[in-house]
Amino acid sequence: MNHETPPMNFLRLSALIILVTFNPAHADEVRVAVAANFAAPMQAIAAVLEKTTGHKATLVTGATGKLYAQIKNGAPFDVFLAADNVTPEKLEKDGLTVPGSRFTYARGKLVLWSANPALVDAQGQVLKTVDFRKIAMAQPKVAPYGAAAMQAITALGLTERLTPRLVLGESLGQTYSFVSTGNAELGFVALSQVLEGGKLKSGSLWAVPASLYQPIVQDAVVLVRGSNNPAAAALVALLKSDNIKALIRSHGYEP
Repeated sequence: MNHETPPMNFLRLSALIILVTFNPAHADEVRVAVAANFAAPMQAIAAVLEKTTGHKATLVTGATGKLYAQIKNGAPFDVFLAADNVTPEKLEKDGLTVPGSRFTYARGKLVLWSANPALVDAQGQVLKTVDFRKIAMAQPKVAPYGAAAMQAITALGLTERLTPRLVLGESLGQTYSFVSTGNAELGFVALSQVLEGGKLKSGSLWAVPASLYQPIVQDAVVLVRGSNNPAAAALVALLKSDNIKALIRSHGYEP
């Protein structure tokens, strides 16, 4: 991870966010590119940001790879929350970030989920049965959770068996939609997508053992456009706070 010292202007902004009482007359907007798996907690964090600082966060969600392409092509984002740590590092090398601003905000967990409460067993043995026609996963080339799902399938020795049944979503959000609507009987999604209040919202799941896929380390980075934006500094300070770390954990992540 890059340990360069952030520019002094960004450090001063971060300090001001912590030390200065909220003044609605100086509220700003931060445009945030967010990996689809983190959409729900980010909406909650945006609400906290506005309530505590007055700053508003405009969120655009999608697959990490597609968001990267948009940023490279000049999309007006201030902060990027990826579903991996590789993509933000690439943006650093591209010279599109505030040096030293990258940090890990969450570590994700992969699950096999079905809207059918009786379909997925606690050991994931359903993958070896004929109890389903389609299984969904995010496109591995653009979505880190899709890459993790493929790694798990390969580690289980089920690539040949499952490939004909695969339905690929453009993002993890679309993958979840495939399963929730029944277009695929089950699919690999983020634990955060199926939790509510720390409990399973509906259906059935198998928590895929972490030994079957590479760690999903999710990094955030401030983009050049956000270098002088007080709302961007406020969001970064909030993401690193203990209260938000607890919120992130409640959504099924390790902060």
